Amino acid sequence: MSDDPTFAIRRIYIKDLSFEAPEAPGTFTHPWNPELSVDVDAGNEVLAEGVYEVVLTLTVTAQNAGGTAFLVEVLQGGIFQCGGFSDEDLHRVLNTVCPNILYPYAREAIDNVVMKGSFPALMIEPVNFDALYAGAMAQDD
Repeated sequence: MSDDPTFAIRRIYIKDLSFEAPEAPGTFTHPWNPELSVDVDAGNEVLAEGVYEVVLTLTVTAQNAGGTAFLVEVLQGGIFQCGGFSDEDLHRVLNTVCPNILYPYAREAIDNVVMKGSFPALMIEPVNFDALYAGAMAQDD
């Protein structure tokens, strides 16, 4: 029997999705030159031995012409099976590899709902979860 680490994606899903355009339809009368604020967070929990839920939260707020054009938040979930990892490696996988897998799905969900709200598509920048993790680990030391 092999002790090599194993990793599998069991499911990817939207856990929660919300969209608000508090100033619509008035916001559509202003030239579109938004200031975007993007917040990213990730968490995980054990579902069963070797099975983990990872939830990536992506929140985007667009300010335009002095008001909030829209606010959208998605909780993108995934169920992952991980085995044979050291505690340190498992922590890294759950906080870097899994969020990297979920991020494109979260971006797509946000883009879809923003366009359905009659706003232009967003070009949300990629996130370097490895760098975020390294920074968080450096702060813990």
